[in-house]
Amino acid sequence: MKMLSRKATFNSHGQDSEYFLGWEEYEKNAYHEVENPSGIIQMGLAENQLSFDLLESWLAQNPDAAGFKRDGESIFRELALFQDYHGLPAFKKALVEFMSEIRGNKVSFDQNKLVLTAGATSANETLMFCLANPGEAFLLPTPYYPGFDRDLKWRTGVEIVPIQCSSSNGFQITESALEEAYQQAQKRSLKVKGVLITNPSNPLGTTTSRDELNLLVNFITAKGIHLISDEIYSGTVFDSPGFVSIMEVLMDRNYMNTEVWKRVHIVYSLSKDLGLPGFRVGAIYSNDVAVVSAATKMSSFGLVSSQTQYLLSVMLSDKKFTKNYVSENQKRLKQRHQMLISGLQNAGIDCLKSNAGLFCWVDMRHLLSSNTFEAEMELWKKILYDVRLNISPGSSCHCTEPGWFRVCFANMSEDTLNLALQRIKAFVDSSTATNNNQSRHQSNKNQRRKSFTKWVFRLSFRDREASERL
Repeated sequence: MKMLSRKATFNSHGQDSEYFLGWEEYEKNAYHEVENPSGIIQMGLAENQLSFDLLESWLAQNPDAAGFKRDGESIFRELALFQDYHGLPAFKKALVEFMSEIRGNKVSFDQNKLVLTAGATSANETLMFCLANPGEAFLLPTPYYPGFDRDLKWRTGVEIVPIQCSSSNGFQITESALEEAYQQAQKRSLKVKGVLITNPSNPLGTTTSRDELNLLVNFITAKGIHLISDEIYSGTVFDSPGFVSIMEVLMDRNYMNTEVWKRVHIVYSLSKDLGLPGFRVGAIYSNDVAVVSAATKMSSFGLVSSQTQYLLSVMLSDKKFTKNYVSENQKRLKQRHQMLISGLQNAGIDCLKSNAGLFCWVDMRHLLSSNTFEAEMELWKKILYDVRLNISPGSSCHCTEPGWFRVCFANMSEDTLNLALQRIKAFVDSSTATNNNQSRHQSNKNQRRKSFTKWVFRLSFRDREASERL
């Protein structure tokens, strides 16, 4: 071990959190409707599998793109050779136009300010390398995606300071929470370089309000720091209020060509909106020329393959397809979201009201044996090992209130989701029955104790009367 680096031997990756441990247990005993019907159902994976048929239909209708042909002629050799790490211009153009389409064309993007990366994970880490030095900090509102502990910190040495948000206002960001987090960083002698948000939120499944976005812009303006808006779920908004990009807020406030304009950066990916996490397509969008230049150089360590770029450039340039896909995918997400909400309500479980994403933020506080994170872990283990559902406990998302869980709904069939809901209802019913029996037992025990006390009192009273008569 002495021959290895500190990075290789220091356990700061975050792989030992419950978020990843649940995945490990799932992989040991994965559910399969035929081969392993009693296995663990994966509800901790934010994948969108609801619209694969639309993608497969497009591929069948466009064999040239899938076969790496242009006008019927093979371009395999062209794509197989080395490509500039700036990316294929045709793909970058198609991607920025798709980003604008998702935002209702209220904003436009310049492909020259776009840096391609191997997924949003790489995009976020690259921005950390560009914006902060080891030991400096970014503020993140809680609860936040557990993978950020790995993506933002592990290789960069950047620190995360939580902005503590509460269920009392639906976990919205407040001015006091921002200021308190900033002061906490200063107490720890950490220089704050910026704020990072996910909009829509992972794990909340909610869009960040315009008021919150304006609050954030005011905050970074006053502090002279950066803002990263991770908008990888922007195309999954299936209900009101609609999605508002941070870029739209800046433009509405006429912040173009200001210092703040250059300190706001967007992360995007096709992993969620298009359901293609395996294609590893992410992007950084920044108005700062220096950031774009540095991030482009860094992207050489995680390029998107030329074959992937070519295929998706053709797909995203098909405006009729993209418009239909986004609309239909949002309808399917809304239906599946309602299916989960209704099933959980039938089991006596509520969720935070949400309108986006591939998951729900589920309130199981009433199922805890006590209001502690130890009790949350106890409940999580029962759900994982006894109910055989892998869900993400709120503590892995740095939630400050025990009893909240992230439950994904778009990575499985309707039949599998129905089975999961049947399992959770049976568990809640069983737990309720057990608690009721324990309560009745305790009540009977207390009643017997009261009866015994009365009997002893009557007996002693008679003895006292007899003594007085003597």
